[in-house]
Amino acid sequence: MKGVTLTLPGDVFSKSAVTTDVSMAVPGAQTTAGQRVLTFIAKDPSGQRCNGNLQVAAEVADTFRLPIQLLPSSQAKGLPAPAVFYGNQLIVADGREDNGAASYQIVADVLDLGGVAGQDKSGLLFQDTVRRDFDALKATIKSGGK
Repeated sequence: MKGVTLTLPGDVFSKSAVTTDVSMAVPGAQTTAGQRVLTFIAKDPSGQRCNGNLQVAAEVADTFRLPIQLLPSSQAKGLPAPAVFYGNQLIVADGREDNGAASYQIVADVLDLGGVAGQDKSGLLFQDTVRRDFDALKATIKSGGK
């Protein structure tokens, strides 16, 4: 991943990229310089409804320049899993509208509204040859490997 620092975010936005009232104490929600971190919280053990969100994290890292943190739920006590936070603001979470399943577009809309800088050049995941294989991988994850 190009210049991505792993950390944690926390601003809350809904599917339509409108800020909601949900804000939670997310570990590592900001860097020491005060930059918000994008945090993906996965269920323990790994592989339980969270692999799709990790693929979204890869797409986001290919497009945006911001710290991204991937946390197992055991390191985020009291927070929903799966979930995605930008700083302390909730984007998606288990039991809510999207039931914890993020999409690139939902996260990208939040980051665009937050003025997050883009990568100088998009990464491999958006090149046609790689994209076909990546989309096939995401479809396999979504279908549970069937």
